[in-house]
Amino acid sequence: MRLLKLITFLVLFLTLGSAFGQSSSALKKRKDIINKEIEQLKRSRNKIDKSKKLSLNQINLLNTQIRLREEKIRTINTEIKMLDTKIISNTTEVKSLQSNLERLKAEYAKMVIFAFKNKGAYHKLMFLFAAKDFNQAYMRLKYIQQSGQFRKKKANEIQNTQTTLKKEITVLDLNKKEKSDLLMDQISEKQTLGKDKVQQSKILNSLTKQDKNLQQQLSKKQKEAAALNSAIQAAIRKEILAEQKKAAERERLAAEAKAKANKTKEPAVVVKESEKKANIEAKGSSILASSPADAKLSSSFLGSRGRLQKPAKGIVTQGFGQQKYNNVTVFNPGITIKTEPGATVSAVYGGKVSKVIFLVNSYTVIIRHGEYFSIYSKLKNVSVSAGQEVQARQSIGLVATDQSEGITEMQFQIWKGGTPVNPSGWIL
Repeated sequence: MRLLKLITFLVLFLTLGSAFGQSSSALKKRKDIINKEIEQLKRSRNKIDKSKKLSLNQINLLNTQIRLREEKIRTINTEIKMLDTKIISNTTEVKSLQSNLERLKAEYAKMVIFAFKNKGAYHKLMFLFAAKDFNQAYMRLKYIQQSGQFRKKKANEIQNTQTTLKKEITVLDLNKKEKSDLLMDQISEKQTLGKDKVQQSKILNSLTKQDKNLQQQLSKKQKEAAALNSAIQAAIRKEILAEQKKAAERERLAAEAKAKANKTKEPAVVVKESEKKANIEAKGSSILASSPADAKLSSSFLGSRGRLQKPAKGIVTQGFGQQKYNNVTVFNPGITIKTEPGATVSAVYGGKVSKVIFLVNSYTVIIRHGEYFSIYSKLKNVSVSAGQEVQARQSIGLVATDQSEGITEMQFQIWKGGTPVNPSGWIL
């Protein structure tokens, strides 16, 4: 029973140890990535700060830095909790090993005392002759023969247990030290986070005082976003119209084939232009996936949700949806990714280039994946053209750099039909 409990404990400990090792490794890897991203943001902010021009980019970069630092603190907290669990497990095992060691020593002491008392040949013979019958005498003889080997076995058990105990105490001490280091790191990060938030407040106050400058930046941002959004909608609407014509042609051919088979002629159905437009708006997404090939591509693209690689290496500095600056709200139909100068932009999935747009001094590439579209904006040049088939991870261009502030960033969007969706849930 005691052996069964010990085996069960060891299996449980090894399982927990393996899970802890994997999770701890993943947390440390994520923390390293966060540290690198924070350093990149600091370098970008230093460039802007040197220009001494207050801008929305300063706020965006600082907000991202604060978000990353908060994530790092949460990661540290998780590491500490896992270490606490590991320390409790190690402490329990150390106590169990200490208890087992004491028991082994006590048993070994009894064996040594018994062996000492019966070490002479006379005592061994008396031990044999004192048996009640032949079978007992035989068992006592076997016991005398094996007792020496058994003592050696017990001595080895004691030695192995002592070695294991020393290792576990060492691991326990290391875990306690790691926890202490993490607690110090946590305190440091919280202090830095406080400083970042103070700086954030100062920049916001400065921008508020320069309300005219802020309004100009926001107005420019809104106009650029509206122009790009209008161009994207027009391109997608054109795709829907083209697919609607193809679908209508397929329906006409099917109707003719049916009429020919029935030897009857069905009257042509006339659809008003207003009805056509209403159908496009209402059924845009389904029209784009009306052919078997497009339906298959749509399903495949949807199946890759959450597993797509980022279109460019970098940090997400602005999320999807409403972005509020003072009393003005700007809608971001995608996510903004800050990259290094000259960063390559790659298609997140295979598809066909629907359109390449040049607007606001940069390029935008729209790639169709059945009823879905992936959109890559703020490119300084492109290496693909409309109608071209592209593969997943194929390079399509390079990210543009804002010469006035030295910020290199791109915008990535995903649309389902004529509606933008949050790309954050799609990429790793």
